[in-house]
Amino acid sequence: MSRGLRQLGRLRAACSLGTRPSSFGLSQSRGLTGALPELTKDRYPHVKRGDYATLDENHLRFFTELLGTNRIVTDPSQCEGYNVDWIKNVRGYSQCVLRPKTTEEVSRILAFCNEHRIAVCPQGGNTGLVGGSVPVFDEVVLSTSLMNEIISTDDTSGVLVCQAGCILESLDTHLADHGLMMPLDLGAKGSCQIGGQCGTVLGLEAVKANGEILDCLSTLKKDNTGYHLKHLFIGSEGTLGIVTKVAIHCPPKPKAMNLAFLGLDSFESVLKTLKKAKHELGEILSSCEFIDERSLDLVTSRLKLKSPLAVHPFYMLIETHGSNNDHDEEKLNTFLENVMAEGLVLDGTATNEVSKMKNIWELRERITEGLPLEGYVFKYDISLPIESFYSLVPAMKERLGESAVRICGYGHLGDGNLHLNICVKEFTQDVLKRIEPFVYEFTSKLKGSISAEHGIGFRKPKYIHYSKSHTSIELMKQLKTMMDPNGILNPYKVLPS
Repeated sequence: MSRGLRQLGRLRAACSLGTRPSSFGLSQSRGLTGALPELTKDRYPHVKRGDYATLDENHLRFFTELLGTNRIVTDPSQCEGYNVDWIKNVRGYSQCVLRPKTTEEVSRILAFCNEHRIAVCPQGGNTGLVGGSVPVFDEVVLSTSLMNEIISTDDTSGVLVCQAGCILESLDTHLADHGLMMPLDLGAKGSCQIGGQCGTVLGLEAVKANGEILDCLSTLKKDNTGYHLKHLFIGSEGTLGIVTKVAIHCPPKPKAMNLAFLGLDSFESVLKTLKKAKHELGEILSSCEFIDERSLDLVTSRLKLKSPLAVHPFYMLIETHGSNNDHDEEKLNTFLENVMAEGLVLDGTATNEVSKMKNIWELRERITEGLPLEGYVFKYDISLPIESFYSLVPAMKERLGESAVRICGYGHLGDGNLHLNICVKEFTQDVLKRIEPFVYEFTSKLKGSISAEHGIGFRKPKYIHYSKSHTSIELMKQLKTMMDPNGILNPYKVLPS
């Protein structure tokens, strides 16, 4: 085992098993560098613009009178950053970006847009991977970036209430002063907004398409009074309403953290090591991440990061959280000695020194940043049964052969969430047709999900049937019709036409 096992230190907390990092994210600046992708309407010509109004002077006058000139963006060069997703996969051509600060302003905007049939694209941090947060055509962008107020923090219950536009990293910094932490930690933490990450909230406030404000902002852990309406908005990607506030239960910040970075020679060894980690680390096991050789090579060759280990086919990151460092370190040491003795792990390093933990996590968190340096990237965020977690990667290598520059996989092993990445020199319809729908058919046969974290967005509606039954999809359509009869909220997203 590499040196560093007994080094001491602390780093900010992560989250529950297997769900620490996600995408690297878009910087706070809306500036864009490099070539822009072709317009979505040209790349995906099967999608036709809906029967929505075209913005005129009367519409712009209303928005300006409501928000003032400083919170409405109409300059084409400034709008561009809101029209393109951060991986430069899709691009709309919105001519107007609205930046409200309050729920009441959102309510008035939606009421006006609903009355005049103006399509609206809600946008938070724009860190998604399926084109859900940018316009497809010329929809008005409603940015929640200025809705960033922390409303209250209860040290006793651990409940945080804030506006939907708060940045994840800012919330975590705020909570540290209260001895708490956010219940999730993403690679995009510096830019993603909490309104788009609200899968585990206690409650929320949202504005419906007609401007009505729905108050489901409960801060209670137990509240079994009728339908749990908050769940309608979780996963709806702004198609049923715009989330404006959330209430989140925040666990205490751990007093002790340790991180192990391991090298293994087979996926079978990865699975056995995961099983032993669950049994031997138990309650202190916090995160279990997986990286294959091609993914790690990307950050070492393209981003020039240094790995503390030699080259191995597979790698694992195992992080522990607890309240007693001596206890946790002893348990981790025993676990590492066992997996090394059994030949499951070939090499590894473990530490709780701040700088070393940060450097190791960067090897995982910055993979997505390095992928576009290879060319165009087809990205797939799927869930698979743990035993079949990596099976799609070799299947795609066999299917695409030399058509791809790089095919690699990494992700949240603890919860079966694989990030499959296929790098090609440039986007072509031929390669797209060879990947889709094969990747979704493969996933469906294994009873997986075609979207684990990033939703359906613009790119997956016609494939949602691989994960949801016909009856479920029809019920979703009925809910959409009931809550947004004019279809103004994030059109062309989530549901098949």
